[in-house]
Amino acid sequence: MSIIWTVIIGFFAGVFAKLVTPGDNHPGGFILTTILGILGAVLATWVGQEIGWYQEGEAAGFLASIVGAVVVLTIWGSVRGRG
Repeated sequence: MSIIWTVIIGFFAGVFAKLVTPGDNHPGGFILTTILGILGAVLATWVGQEIGWYQEGEAAGFLASIVGAVVVLTIWGSVRGRG
C-alpha cells in the first residue's frame, strides 16, 4: 500500500509543483509529471531523514513532497534548457 500512496502523493505533488514553479520548464504528460513528483517526494524524504526531521522508515509529508518536486522540476528545467 505504501507504493500506491507514494505514487498518488507524487502525482499531486508534481501537478502542484508545475502550477507554482515559474518559467517554461514544465514537462508534459501525466507519466512524466508523476515521475518528477515521486522523485520530489523521495528527495524530500531523504533530505528530511539526513537532517533529522524524519526517522528511518518515515516518509515526508505532502508539503515537503511539493517542495522536493519543485526542486526536481527546477533541475529538470535547467538540464533540459541546456540541450
